[in-house]
Amino acid sequence: MPSVRVFSGAIIGLDAFPIEVEVDSTPGLHFFNIVGLPDKAVEESKDRIASAIRNSGFIAPNQKNRRIIINLAPADIKKEGPAYDLPIAIGYLLNTGQLEFNAKDKVFFGELSLDGSVRRVNGILPAAFMARKEGFKELYVPFQNVGEASIVKGVRIIGVKTLKELSEHLLGKTEIAPAKPFEFDKAVQTANSLDLNPSLIDMAHIKGQEIAKRALLIAASGGHNILMYGPPGSGKSLLAQALSGILPPMNYEEALEVTKIYSICGLINGQDQSLILNRPFRSPHHTTSAVAIIGGGSWPKPGEISLAHRGVLFLDEMPEFPRSVVEALRQPMENGHVVVSRAINTVKFPSRFMLVGAMNPCPCGNFGDEIKPCLCSTQTVSKYQRKLSGPVLDRIDIQINVPRETYDKISSDELGESSAHMRETVAACRALQEKRFAGTDVHSNSEMGPKDIKKQCQMTAGAEVIVRRLVMDNNLSARSYHKILKIGRTIADLANSKTIQENHIAEASSFRIKGEKDSLLGIVS
Repeated sequence: MPSVRVFSGAIIGLDAFPIEVEVDSTPGLHFFNIVGLPDKAVEESKDRIASAIRNSGFIAPNQKNRRIIINLAPADIKKEGPAYDLPIAIGYLLNTGQLEFNAKDKVFFGELSLDGSVRRVNGILPAAFMARKEGFKELYVPFQNVGEASIVKGVRIIGVKTLKELSEHLLGKTEIAPAKPFEFDKAVQTANSLDLNPSLIDMAHIKGQEIAKRALLIAASGGHNILMYGPPGSGKSLLAQALSGILPPMNYEEALEVTKIYSICGLINGQDQSLILNRPFRSPHHTTSAVAIIGGGSWPKPGEISLAHRGVLFLDEMPEFPRSVVEALRQPMENGHVVVSRAINTVKFPSRFMLVGAMNPCPCGNFGDEIKPCLCSTQTVSKYQRKLSGPVLDRIDIQINVPRETYDKISSDELGESSAHMRETVAACRALQEKRFAGTDVHSNSEMGPKDIKKQCQMTAGAEVIVRRLVMDNNLSARSYHKILKIGRTIADLANSKTIQENHIAEASSFRIKGEKDSLLGIVS
């Protein structure tokens, strides 16, 4: 029988590319080989596929004396993972006459168990986009992957539980109902109708720290990076964790970007979870390697900065991270993406995250404290603070001191502004920015380039005088100047002001330019 072709796909970076699974068999001594740059997982699939075929009631390759060649084309693209199990098995059954159907408009993904059941695989969302782009009419995926695949409209999504069930469907004996399309608006309404997640910390229960809360509100509203420094126990980590409760849901485009990353990393759990609506919050430990943070590996995979895309990357005890890791954040923070180059290929991962850092002012944590004495020498303090270089600090928009609160504040029964109310404020401010930047790649004030700043950051004459004085008196860099304007734009948005006023610039500059008391922190711009 002539060779047959069945279609699948390969995941490279964040995108999928079509792969032709060619199957050819001829009489002769038993031989089963897979060619086309397969990795170890693909090579090992031969015995797995044979058992699945036999346990599904078909004649397996090792039960007949035939030479079977599987070619994964194009041969210059390396293939990895177990997702080729299902198309290889279907191709073999088609080639040997055990199945008869038109495979031209169908594409298959799935891992096979020894008993013939189909297991979930990673990267189904980009595979679904590929199927639609290439004009396939039907996409066959594991039943557990149906939720994420149904996000893509224009392709019939068929969820498969077993190889036997799929074969009967292809033969026309039974029919597997296609998945219903994902309804984004309904999912958003459901998410917004739910109360604040009980596992999240409500801002209302954090006593005092009003300046820090205000800074977090501004940071969340404009997507600005923020660094909190202060003595241990002052509430820096608690404030950072409460930040998740004031961030609004993502829009459709943002949700697709994030879900695609999580799909490739295998972090979409089960059939019920499909599109990720809530912004990610990633908090890696300070012992995490640079590859895990930035992304990479022999087969490049997204790192923590990409998993935090459109969300928050929280680095607690920031100076404790290896200097190479912190310095590697400079380019992604500036460009919103990271390019990972390896011998096999070069991929680009998105990394438009909101960096939230927390640090003590010195190793003992008491430098600058008005009550507890600092036990560190000046040299020790300076060495500790220099772990965060000037270029890194210059990229952090908001830098605030979080001091210890008084007993009266922390023991008070009075509640502050709730996370739910702050979230509404942030959502309204983000909606204003979405309208402002409609039709562009910019989503928030922090993403504005020089051209956008010139157009959108219109100031009053008094505000312009203040900015000019700040730049000249403090010898600010161009980046610091732009940061002040971006923060001022966000503060103006919170006040529903079309132009940036004097008080907006004054507040924005207070987050960048420190007084004599804080000068040893190295945070003076």
